[in-house]
Amino acid sequence: MMDDTPKIGITGLPNVGKTSTLIKIVEKLQADQFTVGGMVTTAIRVDDKRTGFKIKDWRSGEEEIFAALDFDTKFKVETDEGVFHVKTDVIEAIGVKAIREAIAAEEVDIIIIDEVGKMEMHSETFCDAVKEALDCDKPVIMTLHKKSRNPLLQDIRRRDDVRILEVTPVNKNLLPYKIEKLLKDKLDSYYY
Repeated sequence: MMDDTPKIGITGLPNVGKTSTLIKIVEKLQADQFTVGGMVTTAIRVDDKRTGFKIKDWRSGEEEIFAALDFDTKFKVETDEGVFHVKTDVIEAIGVKAIREAIAAEEVDIIIIDEVGKMEMHSETFCDAVKEALDCDKPVIMTLHKKSRNPLLQDIRRRDDVRILEVTPVNKNLLPYKIEKLLKDKLDSYYY
């Protein structure tokens, strides 16, 4: 077990490129033969307007819509683009499962969680899985909602073992290389 296992949080304003930054990092790590597991979320756009969000198991490719403007669910999140209704059962069936499988699978080197945000945190099971990932002995890269005062996000920001980096329009092309180097320096010394 690494004493200084990298735990990295990528934060930034909405639409700045947190998910695309994470995916660039993952693609570089996979090209270097590291195995990545976990989950990502992507926006569904119609006429350049967000209408929903999909959640995807990075390893299996399984994905499903977990939030949409036209869903009828008890959990909702108000945004500048409208009120998104959230299906926590989908978050748990795909996202939580992907995170926990990444924790347990010996072949997975790095866990990704995109995004620890307002919609996903409606699921207590998701919040528990995030804590489990942070407490495991594998590197974690996650994207974090910038402004939420949710207790889970506040706990993550207070942790000594999590390094939080902000993606901005100025650094979004350079940040993936910086994070990849941080991870690879630690992983290369651990695995090789």
